Formats: sequence, structure tokens, C-alpha cells
Amino acid sequence: MELEVRPLTPETWHDFVTVMGPNGGDAGCWCMYNRQTTREFAASKGDQNRTTMKALVESGEIPGLIGYLGGEPVGWIAVQPRDVYGRLSRSRVAKPLDECPAWAVTCFVIPKSRRGIGVATALLEAATRYAAEQGATLIEGYPVEPRQDRMPDFWAWMGFPSMFESAGFEEVARRTETRPFMRKEL
Repeated sequence: MELEVRPLTPETWHDFVTVMGPNGGDAGCWCMYNRQTTREFAASKGDQNRTTMKALVESGEIPGLIGYLGGEPVGWIAVQPRDVYGRLSRSRVAKPLDECPAWAVTCFVIPKSRRGIGVATALLEAATRYAAEQGATLIEGYPVEPRQDRMPDFWAWMGFPSMFESAGFEEVARRTETRPFMRKEL
């Protein structure tokens, strides 16, 4: 698949909005969930999260990458240094294993019409390259292991172990039955 990838910047903001759809991803998240406490997220869902994410982008922060097929935005992946995502440090599943500085992949959004064709895997490979270009030496992900052949779309935002494995990640821990902790050295 020839997926073109661009960072989320003020110039690509409209493409991010297109991928996120009218609800801002799931329930007005706008990819802010892992940056907020549960209370903050509950109070900010929707327009406030969109405004907060836009302000981050306008400040020069690059919270992730947008994938394009034929010039059309078809996917999103959140990837930044792990310490940007405060929720990870409080998570029993995704809390850091050690003090090694790492980048984290925390979210995928692929519109329904583009699912199942490899967009998420291509984005993960691009995110790995991008993190390495930014000086990262380690990248992590916290996907969900389906208990059945088909998983509700809601859970797909974390990705699946098979995607991470195909991108060269290895499972290094599993704190629950369905949530492997995946890493790749860069």
C-alpha cells in the first residue's frame, strides 16, 4: 500500500478533522483521552477537546500522523513521547515497565470505509520511522487482544497485537489477559 503520511500541523488540521469525523473520534475524544484524567475527559468531551487539540497543534506540537491514499485523508495515529500521556503512568495495564525513555502509540482512527485494507499497519510503520527520526530509541504500544474473531469498533482504537507484531514490535509484558504491552527498539 502506498500510504502518504504527514504530521498533524496547522496546515493538515482540516484533514485530521475529516478523519475524526463529526464526533471527534469516539465520544468527542479528539485524541485527548490519554492526556487527561477521567474527570478532565468527562468535562471536556466534544468541542472543548477539539479546541484543546487545535491549540496544541497551533503551538507547534505534533501529536501524531495522518495517512493519505490518493490525496484523501484515511487514517490517524497518535505517537509522541510516553510522558506526554499522563494516563499511561496511572494505568495498571500501560504504566511504564521501567525508566527507559520511550515513545508511545496510543490511538488509531480509521474511517469505516477504509478499515481492513492495511491503513493502520502502514500508519504504525510510519509512526515507528517518525519516532526514530525524532531521536526515539524505543517505542511502545498497548493494543487489545480480541477474545473473538470480530471485536467492537470501540476497542480498535488501541490497535491489535498482530499489527504491532507485523511492524516488528515484541510483547514484553501482559498485565491482563487481553492487553499485551508491545515494544520495539529503534
